[in-house]
Amino acid sequence: MPSVFTRYQKFVIAVLAFLQFTIILDFMIIGPLGALLLRDMHITTRQFGLVVSAYAFSAGASGLLAAGFADEFDRKKLLLFFYGGFLMGTLLCGVADSYGFLLGARIVTGVFGGVIGSISMAIIADLFPLQVRGRVMGTVQTAFAASQVMGIPLGVFLSNRWGWHAPFLMIFVVSSAVGVVIATRLQPIVEHLKVPAGGNPGQLENRRNPLLHLIATVRQGRYLRTFAATMLLATGGFMLMPFGSTFTVNNLGISLHKLPWIYMITGAVTFVAGPLLGKLSDSIGKYQVFCIGSLGGAAVVGVYCHLGVTPLAMVVAINAVLFVAVTCRMISASALISAVPDMQDRGAFMSVNASLQQFSGGVASSLAGLIVVQAPDGKLLHYDLLGYVVMGAMTLVIALMYPIHRAVMLKTAMAAAKPEVVAAAG
Repeated sequence: MPSVFTRYQKFVIAVLAFLQFTIILDFMIIGPLGALLLRDMHITTRQFGLVVSAYAFSAGASGLLAAGFADEFDRKKLLLFFYGGFLMGTLLCGVADSYGFLLGARIVTGVFGGVIGSISMAIIADLFPLQVRGRVMGTVQTAFAASQVMGIPLGVFLSNRWGWHAPFLMIFVVSSAVGVVIATRLQPIVEHLKVPAGGNPGQLENRRNPLLHLIATVRQGRYLRTFAATMLLATGGFMLMPFGSTFTVNNLGISLHKLPWIYMITGAVTFVAGPLLGKLSDSIGKYQVFCIGSLGGAAVVGVYCHLGVTPLAMVVAINAVLFVAVTCRMISASALISAVPDMQDRGAFMSVNASLQQFSGGVASSLAGLIVVQAPDGKLLHYDLLGYVVMGAMTLVIALMYPIHRAVMLKTAMAAAKPEVVAAAG
């Protein structure tokens, strides 16, 4: 990590990265387990799509409910509350014995787990200036790669040996340890509670009333533009992820036992690329890096979704490039979006933003389940059509992110000029 960070800031980054590792692993492990769940539970692709989207829909609903309260409490306490609920949901997944039980467990996990990302984003925006936020996001997002390198391969290994319940029990144990570290070492985060609401009594009353605070947040035009972009931003990952392992096994001809190698190598490449992409977004511009990642990702998706039986080395290479592009988009977009809300609105804004992302992701997962059909021989049909939809979404969101980029640049320039204006006035 760069030397500009204090020792405590480095600790915060490490804790948030490890926390994100557990949340992302819980969400992403469903994809690699898809082939096993379809086989062992005798469920259809539509039912499996519902298992994935149930998490997203419940996370979206809880995020909206929590948005009004998100700026009224110490962010550490909020983080611990929702992380505790996430632990309970993961444990339920680990003991589920039927499709209905698993579906309910995923809903519980989503209710609590879906809010944690927005709280983490608010913490990052509170503690780190925009100039280094790309590096922070780049490091925190290595959790995504770490889940690929260590978590998912281990989860697949455990599921192959002891059944699909085992990965969830593993996540529960690791997450419990993370929760203890957060409770004992993380300092209270309350600076947002000290920021006055612009001196306007009406605004102050809005902040005290959760419903009014939520309404006031979602009515702001600059926030609405960001929400629209976020909804489309989620489409790509949510649509491809649920059936990734099934497509790899049944269409590309890669055996289940070789899946861990794909995830490990892909994750290792992404793990190295993440911090570098974060530094790049801070140096040449977050929107510019986002455009590069989006266009590159769309091109790779076009190739990937048209593949037939493919050698393992080529599958690994294509997956690595695709995940680097996705990581590029995630880091740059997260850093850029984090600069949109004012400090006193960050909790509510991040919660609503995450909720809409989850809702749109749930719709995308369900739509993917309707587009993709499994043939009697196990192959997935219409995966090429799914690829075209993802390519269109990845390209269109570039245009939606541009006004956000312009607004952030203007806001940054005004903030930089403010001291000079005050000095001149004095």
